[in-house]
Amino acid sequence: MREKILVIDDDEKITSMLRRSLAFEGYEVAVARNGQEGLRQMLEEDPDLLILDVMMPHMDGWEVCRRVREAGSGVPILMLTAKDEVADKVKGLDLGADDYLVKPFALEELLARVRSLLRRTADKAGAAPQNRLHFEDVTLDLDTRQVTRNGKTIDLTTKEFELLHLFMQNPRRVLSRDIIMEKIWGYDYSGESNVLEVYIALLRQKLEEHGGKRIIQTVRGAGYVLRGE
Repeated sequence: MREKILVIDDDEKITSMLRRSLAFEGYEVAVARNGQEGLRQMLEEDPDLLILDVMMPHMDGWEVCRRVREAGSGVPILMLTAKDEVADKVKGLDLGADDYLVKPFALEELLARVRSLLRRTADKAGAAPQNRLHFEDVTLDLDTRQVTRNGKTIDLTTKEFELLHLFMQNPRRVLSRDIIMEKIWGYDYSGESNVLEVYIALLRQKLEEHGGKRIIQTVRGAGYVLRGE
């Protein structure tokens, strides 16, 4: 069966171009002109990937992304926007988007990101289930998306949870910035953005809030590692 992609964008030129280009690549494509229509089609179409514009009337892409994730859908989301500020990227990613592409974009780059997101989804589907991970006094439950440390619940955002999950899947292994950005955000780390550093600091703060020792260590010049002090 062909993989199905839902495009939600009010720009007719972009939706027309994406419909033709994605269909040419072998995907089944559905199009919605606004956020409300897009949410309805999400239920009807059950897409394998969502391409979502941010700036739309009535309901913007951020709200659509938030509602999709609140509904429990894990569909990969690629956000399209004219905004190129780090704060805007953080907002979209924090709401549960998987990748972020700034307009105007090169079609080949969009297609590469689509392939990457679909490949990552297929890899996760084929992986053996491991619903609860432990490292020292930290427990991460994938079914309930709950994290506890020494019995105390820690409230994490979507990206903080995914970041901790990646570390707990690779305990005592040094993860480079490039690897982390690719696994969590789906694009190559450019060295110009401090998004990763911000999220590491926030995650450390929450893990250490009740006196817990530092378990996410910085390896200077190499990346980060989950290990005891």
